[in-house]
Amino acid sequence: MNKYIFIATVTLSAVAAGCGADSNPGRSYMPDMTYSRAYETYASTADLEKEGVFYNRKPVPGTVARGEDVEFAFNLPHDSAGYAQSAQLKNPLDSAGAKIDMKEAERLYLVNCGICHGAKLDGNGPLFNGGDGPYTAAPKNFMADDMKALPAGTMFYSVTYGKGQMGSYASQISPKQRWEIIKFIKSKQGVGAGAATDSTAKKGAEASVAADATAKK
Repeated sequence: MNKYIFIATVTLSAVAAGCGADSNPGRSYMPDMTYSRAYETYASTADLEKEGVFYNRKPVPGTVARGEDVEFAFNLPHDSAGYAQSAQLKNPLDSAGAKIDMKEAERLYLVNCGICHGAKLDGNGPLFNGGDGPYTAAPKNFMADDMKALPAGTMFYSVTYGKGQMGSYASQISPKQRWEIIKFIKSKQGVGAGAATDSTAKKGAEASVAADATAKK
């Protein structure tokens, strides 16, 4: 009997001591981890802002996706200032030594852009079809003078964020693929380094044909 009384006394003493203990455990090495805030999984950004937390569900500015080359990183904001600054962007694929498979660039264009802008880049893709398609608004004609004059950087900005009736293609094609498509468009327009490359290749082919004809004589 005395044993049970002893056990009960010790237990009650421990409980009493615990209840009277200081609720502050002392300093923590990483207080933001020890006392981290708990949030609902599907809490809205407005709910988080009420708690003084900013979160827009987007990567931190300047973040580069795994496997993506830093040279193709794009950090301009989606606003009027960013749009204006985009005109100064240069296509990384215009740099000396840059390698581009123009056939692949054409394929990317046809898959992602041709349905609206047309295989001939004339703005008459299947979705418009001369006004008889499901889209009543004519897509941009890349062969028009205003589009030829449009800087490559502004085209990249528009493909990244969307422009007018066209939505963003940032989730469908990588930054490098976007630049490849623009390189292809500019080459067909006869504008810029892409056009010079195509022209040089054409002249080389013509020279080769002429040399063969001379040799056969």
